[in-house]
Order: sequence, then C-alpha cells, then structure tokens
Amino acid sequence: MIAHETLGEPTSAASQRVFEVTEGSGHHRRLAAILVADVVGFSRMMEADEAGTLALLKRRRSEVIEPLVHSHNGRIVKLMGDGVLLEFASAVAAVECAIQLQGGMAEADAGTPEPGRMILRIGINLGDVVGEGSDIYGEGVNIAARLEAIAQPGGICLSEKVYQEVRGKVDAAFVDLGPRKLKNIAAPVKAFGVTMDRPDRAGPPGATTAPGLPGGPSIAVLPFLNMSGDSAQDYLADGTTEDITTALSRLRWLFVIARNSAFTYKGRSVDVRQVASELGVRYVVEGSVRTAAGRIRVTAQLIEAETGKHIWAERYDRALGDIFAVQDEITGHVVAAIEPHLYAQEGFRAASNPPGSIDAWGLAVRAMGLINRVGRRQNEEARTLLTRAIEIEPAYARAHALLSWAIWWAALCYWWPDVAEGYRQAAVHAADAVALDPSDPWARMTLGLSLSTARQHERALAELRAVHDLNPSFALGRTALGWALLRAGHFEEAIAETGNALRMSPMDSFAGIYTTIHGLALLGARRFGDALPFLRASVAAFAEYSGHYNSLISCCGHLGLMQEAQAFIEARNRVGPPIRVGELRQALAGFAHCDTFVEGLVKAGVPE
Repeated sequence: MIAHETLGEPTSAASQRVFEVTEGSGHHRRLAAILVADVVGFSRMMEADEAGTLALLKRRRSEVIEPLVHSHNGRIVKLMGDGVLLEFASAVAAVECAIQLQGGMAEADAGTPEPGRMILRIGINLGDVVGEGSDIYGEGVNIAARLEAIAQPGGICLSEKVYQEVRGKVDAAFVDLGPRKLKNIAAPVKAFGVTMDRPDRAGPPGATTAPGLPGGPSIAVLPFLNMSGDSAQDYLADGTTEDITTALSRLRWLFVIARNSAFTYKGRSVDVRQVASELGVRYVVEGSVRTAAGRIRVTAQLIEAETGKHIWAERYDRALGDIFAVQDEITGHVVAAIEPHLYAQEGFRAASNPPGSIDAWGLAVRAMGLINRVGRRQNEEARTLLTRAIEIEPAYARAHALLSWAIWWAALCYWWPDVAEGYRQAAVHAADAVALDPSDPWARMTLGLSLSTARQHERALAELRAVHDLNPSFALGRTALGWALLRAGHFEEAIAETGNALRMSPMDSFAGIYTTIHGLALLGARRFGDALPFLRASVAAFAEYSGHYNSLISCCGHLGLMQEAQAFIEARNRVGPPIRVGELRQALAGFAHCDTFVEGLVKAGVPE
C-alpha cells in the first residue's frame, strides 16, 4: 500500500486535487498509459457500513488489484479514497490488466448481494505525463479520469489513442462511443467501450458487457406482456411494442435500441436497471396488453433506469379496432414525458400507416417475429403469412416490404430454388411497397440492396441513405447501407456504418450478418487482423449460411492461416455448393472489394 492513501475520502474531492493540475517547469515528461478506476456507489456503501466497506476495499486492493497490476508491470501511482491511479509503459498491458481487474472483482463478488458488491469503473488514456517524484500529472491523466467517469459500472472506457494501440492485440472487442465532451477538457475525445471477450470466442461484439451511454437521451422499449391468458394474442403485445419502437425511432434526437435486442428479454422477469445497463440506455418503456370481449387495455410506463423512478404511467381502454390510435397515444405521451417542449410542435404521428384489417396487421407482426429468427423453416413460414396478408389487404405496404426482405434473404442463403429469380421477385415486391408507402424503411432497404446487387451503386446508396433518414435506429438498414458502401469502394464509411449497427443492436438475431458485413468492410480496407474476429463471430452466430464462410476463408488466406482456412473450406462445403474461385470472381465482378476478396481465396487454396 502507498503510505499517503486517503481511505474513505470522497472520490470527487480526491479527483479534484489529484487530476486537476497543470504542468510545472523542470518536471520530467514521458509517454505513459494511464488507468484510473473507482468504486461505483462507494458513498452509499460507506453510509450503510463504513467499517465493513473499508475492510472490503483493503482486501480487494491486496488480493485483486495489487497482484494484477504487478503482474502486468504496472505501477500504483496513488490510492485516493475508493479510487486508484495506475501507470503502465504499454497500452496493451494497461487494457489487459483492466480486463482482468474487472474479471477478478466480479469473481470476488460472486454470491454477494448487489448492495455489497465492489464494482469498478475504469478509464484508460495514452498520453504525456509530467513526473514529479513518484507522482504524475498533466492532461493525459486528466483525460483518463474523465473517461472513467463516463464508463459503465463494471465497464472500461478507452481513448482513441489507446484503441489504436491495442486493437487486434488483446482478447477484447470494442464499441465506438463517438466523440465525447469531457469535463474541463477543451476538445472532444473519441471514446471506445470494451467488450471483455473477443467475438470469435463469445459471440457478437457488445453482447457480453454493457455499452457506454450515448451522448443524448436513449431508450429501450421492452416487450409488452400479453395479460390475456391466451398465447394466440401474443401478436397484439408484440405489435404494440414494435409500433412504439418504430415511432420513437423517427425522433432523430432520441437513441432507440433496436427491436431485436429489446425482444431478447421477452418472457423474462427483469430488473430495468440491469436491462438499461446491458443495453446502454437511460430510459426504459415497459407495459402490458389485455384483451376481452372486443376491448383492449394497454398499460405503459416510462422508467428512469438509473434510479428506477417511474416518470410516467398510463392505462388505455379502447375498442379492439382502435389499436392503432392507442399506439399513437402511448407514443405521444412517452415523447412528451422525455422532451415536453418538442411535443408542442406539429404533433407526433406514428411511423407506419397500417391497414384497417387487424388480421393483415397481425399476420405481418407474426411474420416479423419469424423473419428475425433467421432460420430456413421460419423464413418459409413468414413468407406464407405475408402472402396471406397481401391477399387480405393488397395495398398493405409493410406486408410487401417484409415479403421482399424474406425472399431476398432466402435467395442470399441459397434457400430459393433459383437465386437470380429470388432476387428479381424481392426487387418487385420492394418496388411495390415503395410505391404504396415511400416511408417504409424495410421496403427501401430491400430495394437498395437489389440495386446494389445489380451494380447500380449510386442509386443503391441513395435508397439506403433514405432508409437511415426514415429510421436512424434501424440497425439492419445501417448494415445494408454499409454493405452497399463497401461494394462501391467507400470502405471507411462502410466500417463506420456497420460498426454503428453493432452498437445499436448488441443482441440482435441478425448478429451474424452484422459481424460479416463489418468484417467484410475491414477486409476490403485490407485491415485483415481487425476483420478476422468479426468474421469468425459471424460463422459462430449463423453456421447455416455458407456465404459467411467465404469472407472468413479469404481473410485467413491473407493472414496465412492455412490450417484454419482449410477447416472452414470443408465446413462451408457441407452447408452450401462447393466453393470455387471462378464462381465468386464472377459473382463479385463490379464490386470494389472483388480483387482483395479473390486474392485471399487464392492464397487460402480455394480451387479455381
């Protein structure tokens, strides 16, 4: 232990004295990786049990923190209250130590009730420090402290300098949190969150640790409960949730978690604070739907996640035929609770314009659930339901839009007997949907992908950018835009868009395609080491789809991973037609990444 530690001192006061300093003359300057950590909720723990908390803090320091810091050749600069300032010569060592610190603290807390857990927030920066004796000062230290303040409980927040040094070198994936305005730091600092397990070992990035909060208001709409006692009425609860999510997503100032991630909580008893931490949001909407005797009752409530405070709650009793009006009212009240001054503007309208028939709407909602499960049997069932919906309501744009996507996906996965014909039919349904409702993002997404596949890059990008304008929180639409961008040769923009999709929907059922397209964009930019974990994750998430293997095989070829490439070639040939360089060269002709892609296949030993 450092002799001048100040156990029990409030973190805020210590931080002001330790970090808010300026460089003096004659001091030694050096480059260092700086790690700052503190205990979440320390003041509350002290109020509840001061002696026990101090004893526990000392044990954690001696049993977890000090051994890990020394094993990574780090240095404990100072301890202050519940915080610690560490210095490392290497950014890689700092991040690896941080990951193990979080794991060690979680392991030590195993079995401990939540109020007694000692959970860390960690910030890491790489920059100049000014040394004076055993102490260090300067903006490099200040930035690390401010990054720690915006980290999630149990999370790690890095500066861009650290990220650039460690990507591809540590067992972690990263979530781009964008430029962040930090207290008393003049210029915005681009920040990255850390996912503790690499996607090649633990699934899609963002699924294992809490992402950082976005800069503005953020919300997740949890699946509404069906209180009717009849599982056949699930579609009403699911449809209400879907419509609220879509409508909220039209508000550009509001970060809305994608529907697929929120629906992973369906049927589970959850703590909204835990959900909000896992999804990285400040607010949660939850509710229920009950039907009886031709009537529908919808309850909804808005909760501030950090405190669990109920900001707003309402109950709606209507005739069953008024379901769409009910959805409009709920959405309007949620918006009013978050930003009252915006509610006074031109009135809020729901994003979709569903038909008068509840049957057609219900079929489309059920089909959406099946489509999002991405399997072959579910895709076929969804196409059947959507065809019936169109027979009932021929002008139902959303049914045409979803059918276009279902057919396009089936063709992509070689589930359609004639792939070229499948793409053609998908484009026809997409065009019909756009003609019926130009504001439907699913329709314009599939139309944009069809144009991209036809090498009409500028038209495709125009359609897919329109999707983003219609629904900025549509993660699948962002990935589709990234796909078209990489095909057109805009690799860095493609990487940004697909990275945003991964952040926006960290638990999505389409994770396999998100990671594939993100990895493919990185491959197109010849960042093979960065691409590899994402491409491995895509295969792990959706092993049925042979196309995922193609990108991974090419990446392995570029990296000289011949044994791994051969194993993936064999696995790929078990789920699809045998891979051939000539066929893929022809299929990718006219796409900007074709030469790099084919080069990797040749290096991997794929037959011509």
